[in-house]
Amino acid sequence: MSGRRDEPVDVLLVENDDSDARLIRESFDKVAVETSLRLATDGDEALTILTDRGDEPPAIPDLVLLDLELPGMNGFELLETLTDEHSLARLPVLVLTRSATVADVHESYDLAANAYLTKPTDPDEYAEMVEAVADFWFRRAALPTNRS
Repeated sequence: MSGRRDEPVDVLLVENDDSDARLIRESFDKVAVETSLRLATDGDEALTILTDRGDEPPAIPDLVLLDLELPGMNGFELLETLTDEHSLARLPVLVLTRSATVADVHESYDLAANAYLTKPTDPDEYAEMVEAVADFWFRRAALPTNRS
């Protein structure tokens, strides 16, 4: 599958920090791969997006970028819920957080995160990080499809 897509890559960003969300959105706007970015500001909202669409089937994204520090349901709780939910267990989730503690890295991988990324400290580095994500996850890796 690498490289060629007929539809934009659908990304769900779970992030409650407005400035980080803005930097990530602006960075995705600059990558060569067409993306559609949706934002959830906490784990509960993300879970609603992933599971509850009324009469329509949920719009499962191709990839989730997940901050751990969220109000309400935090990132670890959301990861655990996704792992337990059969229809979401294979959803690629990249943890994107400020924490660099070994315990958080281990727990994220124990809860089936696909990657653990530490947020850049320099706003200009967001574009470089997003380009690396796009290069690997959108151009090289085969993502599980949730589309019919």
